[in-house]
Amino acid sequence: MRVLVIKTSSLGDVLHVLPALTDAARALPQARFDWLIEEAYAEIPAWHPAIDTVIPVALRRWRHGFLRSAHRTEWLQALSFLRSRRYDRIVDAQGLIKSGVLAACGRGERHGFGFASAREPLAALFYGHRHTVDRNCHAVLRLRRLFALALDYTMPEDGIDYGISRAPAASCPQDTAYLVFLHGTAWPTKQWPERYWMELARLANDAGLRVLLPAGSREEADRAQRIAASATNARVLPPMNLTQLAGVLAGAQGVVGVDTGLAHCAAALSVPSVTIYGATNPGLTGTVGKAQYHASADFACAPCLRRVCYYRADAPVTPACYQTLPPLRVWGMVTALLRGSPRHRD
Repeated sequence: MRVLVIKTSSLGDVLHVLPALTDAARALPQARFDWLIEEAYAEIPAWHPAIDTVIPVALRRWRHGFLRSAHRTEWLQALSFLRSRRYDRIVDAQGLIKSGVLAACGRGERHGFGFASAREPLAALFYGHRHTVDRNCHAVLRLRRLFALALDYTMPEDGIDYGISRAPAASCPQDTAYLVFLHGTAWPTKQWPERYWMELARLANDAGLRVLLPAGSREEADRAQRIAASATNARVLPPMNLTQLAGVLAGAQGVVGVDTGLAHCAAALSVPSVTIYGATNPGLTGTVGKAQYHASADFACAPCLRRVCYYRADAPVTPACYQTLPPLRVWGMVTALLRGSPRHRD
């Protein structure tokens, strides 16, 4: 059986597919899988041994200049490659209209979420086989159920396995214990206050732990520099691709992060992590894996599921919900998690 998986973005959503892929590969050992994905995340499918071919697309880039001949050429080349293969099953794991269109471009039996289950219900119009999966369960479980229904096997009841045996080994020196602070995220309401990060870096410094700070954008780099300046044992990482960042995460004693895609990467690598949630609900999209702790804000309007905070009363920090997750409280969670981890060094 040859299967085409469609999950284009974003980073966390892409990583959520891996346990379903592991289930499918174990249930159907003769099956081979191709994966159609946004070019920015095309490194990730290659980490899983069941993937034969990664088919990158650039929908985000193309939509801002589709009239350019170079963009049209790239799209036509991707479409030609997609049409050149016949698939036994095409599984759209995204559930959006754009991914439904991509599924319709492929040659094969199309499967996806039904009208009541897809993130964009009209996406179901593009599938010949529609599957009902509860929208109120975690994204990882939703995808595992979708794959089991689409590929005709019984979903295993045991724990999840991301199966990323091709991921890189730790790429940072192991002679000094370090934490990684994942401070960058797209939503303003997911941003833990900068001064909290500074205080947390000082607490880590006092405990003899280095702090490494990724920075994927100019804004993140500026914030990382300010955090690093607050603690002598903190430093900003140079620009890295996803595979290199995965190597840094793999060698960490632990990770502290906000709700961001790299936090899911740490979970997939079984790195002990404390992930901070304010606006979002970890019960639906939180990190899943070994040694994962969800620090959820205890606030009247949390989780609000909004990109912008509309709380207008006086508060010591912004977003206001994070006043219930001050640095000392988060540090207590980190130290408790590390004490229970075999990576911990006294």
